[in-house]
Amino acid sequence: MKELQKIPIDFYLRGPGKMSAETMDTETPSDGDIFCMELAIDAAELAFQEDEVPVGAVIFSGEKVLAIDHNRVRSRGDPTAHGEMLVLRAAAAAIGDWRLSQCVLYTTKEPCPMCAGACIMARIGRVVIGVGDPAMGCFGGGPHDFSQTKGFHHHPIVLRGVLSQRCLEILRRFFVAKRQPRPPCEGGRTDIGQEI
Repeated sequence: MKELQKIPIDFYLRGPGKMSAETMDTETPSDGDIFCMELAIDAAELAFQEDEVPVGAVIFSGEKVLAIDHNRVRSRGDPTAHGEMLVLRAAAAAIGDWRLSQCVLYTTKEPCPMCAGACIMARIGRVVIGVGDPAMGCFGGGPHDFSQTKGFHHHPIVLRGVLSQRCLEILRRFFVAKRQPRPPCEGGRTDIGQEI
């Protein structure tokens, strides 16, 4: 995993920099977007090694990374310990404010309803997504698009598909490994614990 102290100084000069309408409303990822998504991918790899669903997340603001984390649902026994939720909490604590309107969330997989809702409530300025989630995604890749939902008081700018193949490959590796045939257990059944 990249260590924060090793971030090249020129990243700050050419990265997202201070957030403004011009830098936040873009369809093309910047060098800073790529760098932060690589950090999120590194966090997803750590999740994979820890037997967590490999989703990594990063929050960037101004000229620094405020938080990096990954899913910790299994290790914490907490259904809300998604990478996105953890970095939202850490970023709010780091800046001393729950409003994260000048922040960018980078996540390797499209946020679920809980995480997307938290982004709306935190007024996240921009969400950069690696790979969509057609089943549970809530920023345009799944059944809902919270960034366009009428009646919401906030709509973040969303950029999808940044380093998508790398993000997808980690998820595929994880789920292929999880779905390997299991040895028979008592009574010879092999279907226990597998999805129907």
